This record gives sequence, structure tokens and C-alpha cells, in this order.
Amino acid sequence: MAAFQGFPHVLETQQFTRKWLEEKLFPLAREKRLSVQARYEDIPTLLRGKGMATLFYEPSTRTRLSFETAMHRLGGWVVSTENASEFSSAVKGETLEDTIRVLNGYRPAVIVLRHPEEGAAKRAARISEAAIINAGDGTGQHPTQALLDIFTIQEEIGRIDNISVALVGDLVLGRTVHSLVYLLGKFINVRLFLVSPPNLRMRSDIKEYLAQHDISFTEHTDLRTVASQVDVIYQTRTQTERGSSLAKAQPEDIFCMVDAQILNLMHPHSIIMHPLPRNEEISPEVDKNPRAAYFRQAQNGLYVRMALLQMILG
Repeated sequence: MAAFQGFPHVLETQQFTRKWLEEKLFPLAREKRLSVQARYEDIPTLLRGKGMATLFYEPSTRTRLSFETAMHRLGGWVVSTENASEFSSAVKGETLEDTIRVLNGYRPAVIVLRHPEEGAAKRAARISEAAIINAGDGTGQHPTQALLDIFTIQEEIGRIDNISVALVGDLVLGRTVHSLVYLLGKFINVRLFLVSPPNLRMRSDIKEYLAQHDISFTEHTDLRTVASQVDVIYQTRTQTERGSSLAKAQPEDIFCMVDAQILNLMHPHSIIMHPLPRNEEISPEVDKNPRAAYFRQAQNGLYVRMALLQMILG
């Protein structure tokens, strides 16, 4: 398979360049948005005859369905398994590598893989003839989420250089923030506020990357102290399924949710993002505010994944 951005697979956000984002991904994603909005019933044939297998060992709504919708809209075919950890031969002890070998025998052009173990996508890529797209590997990365996130920031704010971003919530186990940091680091004068309870602070390897690349960041426990200083609040949920915990009763100086008082502190141009699903970290009263961008963000996932599949397989 021809290399994509120097790689045959999509495994981590470090593999993308700013030039590729701005000159390739963003324009094509905008084109796909216009296509979907203007010709919803039109089924293109760009990827006719090419297939995608979605192999998800963990639950997913947006990622799996947007990938499958994207492939169908481009004219390709899809085979899918959800909750493969419970409803596949993994229950019988089959290794990830053997599953990938079997799927390759069905001749898909691409395999979209979600797995609970960090590094699983790289393991799959070592043996796969089909392109592997990492759709989340444990607490590691979720690169296509980061691509739709960075696209959303560009479309909503109008720039990525010279912005301030608050990353809020579970920063130690939340893979979406890990991936997004690497993309934000490709732009100029990006300032990060890392807001979390002490037990959920950003991983040390990510902070080392920020320091090595001279990316400004400070750590906080109270979103109220920084909400007036940022262009983007990127809220995340607590990864309870991976062992994270957020005590119901928090000290007064720990505040990591978005509600009406945060809206009152924010600039009119600022936006609120969330990779979804959410729990209690964004109050429902926020949803109708025009600065709530998270549902528009989720919609962008379709356009970005259509663009990505076209570039990989077209």
C-alpha cells in the first residue's frame, strides 16, 4: 500500500505536519462538509470496491459510526464488529495479531481499530497489509479525534496560532487530550492551561514534550481562575472505566466543570469542546449557548474522516 504522509498507517498525531493539516486535511474536510450538506442523497463512487473493517474492542458511538458512514458515503463497503472483547474470538483467547491476520484475508483496504491496550495499533500495523487507523488505544492516543478537534478549532476560532486552550478534567488517562497536545504543538504561541484535580494531572511524558518544544503551559485545579483567559475550553470526562476517580465532594479550590458561572466568565468568542460522551462535567444548561461547540465538533468527525479515508485510499 502506498505510504500516507510517510506512513502506511494512522497511529499517532506526531506523524502529521502543520503543512499537511492546513493544505490537505482542512480544505478536503471543508469540501466534504459542503458535499454532505448540499447533496445528502448523492452517493459518490470515489472508493467503490474498497473495503473497511471496523474492529472495536471497546464501546464506541461517534468514532465507529462516523467512520462507517464516511466509508459508505465514499462508495466503499464496510464489515464491522462492536465490543469485540466480548463478542469475537478474543473471548476464546485469540490474539490481536491473529485477528488482524484473519481480517487481512478478507481484503479490506483499511482496518479501524479500537483496543484497550496502549500500543495495540502499532502491534497491528507491524503485521497488517491493510492500513491500520488507530481509533483509540487505551490511555495512549486517538489521532482521528485530534484531527477533528484541531479542524473544529480552526473553523470555530478562525486560527490556531496565538490561542489559549484550557484542557480540563481527566488529563492522566484521557487519550484525546494526549493526541491534541501533539497537534497544538505544531502551531505558534499556543498557551495551555492544564486544569484537573491533583490525582488526574497530565502525564509526565506529555509535559516533558511540552517543555522540550517550548510550549507554554501551567497547571491549575480551578477552571474558574482561567476561564476568562482562554479561547477554547476542552472539557473531558473522568475515565472511570480505566480506574480514574473524581470525588463527589471536592475542596473549594478544585472546580473542573462547565456551568453557567463558567459561561459568564468566558469571552464571547470562546468555545467549549468535548470529545463526548459527557457525564456531569458539562451542565445541560450550557447546550443552548452558541459557544457550546461539542455537537458541531462531533459532526466534524464525519467530514474529517471522509477526507482522511479519501487521502489514504483514493
